[in-house]
Amino acid sequence: MPRAHIVGWGKYVPQRVLTNDDLSRMVDTSDEWIVTRTGIRERHLAGEGETTATMAVQAARQALDGAGIGPEKVDLIIVATATPDYLFPSTACLVQDALGARRAGAFDLAAGCTGFVYALGVAAAMIESGAIRTALVIGAETLSRITDWTDRNTCVLFGDGAGAVVLRASADDGGVLATVLGADGSGSDLLLLPAGGSRHPASHQTVAERMHFIKMQGRDVFRFAVRVIPSVTRQVLERTGLSIDDVSLFIPHQANGRIIESAVRDLKLPPEKVYNNLERYGNTSAASIPIALCEAVEEGRLKPGDVVVCVGFGAGLTWGATAVRWTHPQPAPVPAWRRFLRRLRYALAALGSRLRRLWWRV
Repeated sequence: MPRAHIVGWGKYVPQRVLTNDDLSRMVDTSDEWIVTRTGIRERHLAGEGETTATMAVQAARQALDGAGIGPEKVDLIIVATATPDYLFPSTACLVQDALGARRAGAFDLAAGCTGFVYALGVAAAMIESGAIRTALVIGAETLSRITDWTDRNTCVLFGDGAGAVVLRASADDGGVLATVLGADGSGSDLLLLPAGGSRHPASHQTVAERMHFIKMQGRDVFRFAVRVIPSVTRQVLERTGLSIDDVSLFIPHQANGRIIESAVRDLKLPPEKVYNNLERYGNTSAASIPIALCEAVEEGRLKPGDVVVCVGFGAGLTWGATAVRWTHPQPAPVPAWRRFLRRLRYALAALGSRLRRLWWRV
């Protein structure tokens, strides 16, 4: 049976940074209040013209380049997001077009902040079944567009960004060892975007009542998270036959520092085995784990043979964990001529997209 190996990775975060001091001039809060309760110091916000799709494309190109794989080799693109560019078409289709991945199927996956783990599990299962060989899995969010910047309890939490990995079939041992997914819809009202769907279509009333912004019952979500993270971590390790001592790096969803600290104490993990970049990005939902994974590799925290466990939790309520044996070394620097060819390839893909759009209108 082929195994799904991570052979490329990439991330993108917008240039604009919003610090806690900036927020203190917008709502009744302070840097000390935010850091003490969340561990967040700053977050990145999408600029004009940036969307979930455009950020996903940037991260995807990095991942493909790192893997040394052209977009024409990709069989499947999954974009995990709670903030798609449109309800339809899917953001994944926009990414597929921008990359020039003409052979790839594409769809979005909605599982809240757990979305990347869900998407990774789906793609790995399809590779293991033999249905596909190469998948591009992306977590991307533009949460700033659905954040209520007058609500100090939620606006301090969220940021924007994207992360991506390339999964490739291989007969070698390692890769994605196991994935455990869970959900409990009875908690669906604890974290939601009330309006914009079929239950509450956009209207003057929904806009006036600020129903197009994130609503969260923070204490209940906190209790859910500190309970489910250790539980699902132990489940995925049990499925692989590994123990917590075998884990080289633990990457939890970057939502709240106190949640991470509580889970780490429960699991009895030493601090050096836990990755945390929350203070720099805040909660980027489905993008948080792939962004953290990319940074961990860049910092030399993962090397071939290491076991990394990624755990997500979020709206739904949903949760999930995946255990991966890392097999791919850091890629060698790319020569200038090859970088030029890659830029040319993406430029030609953009031109082809424009020509196809003209064709549909003929």
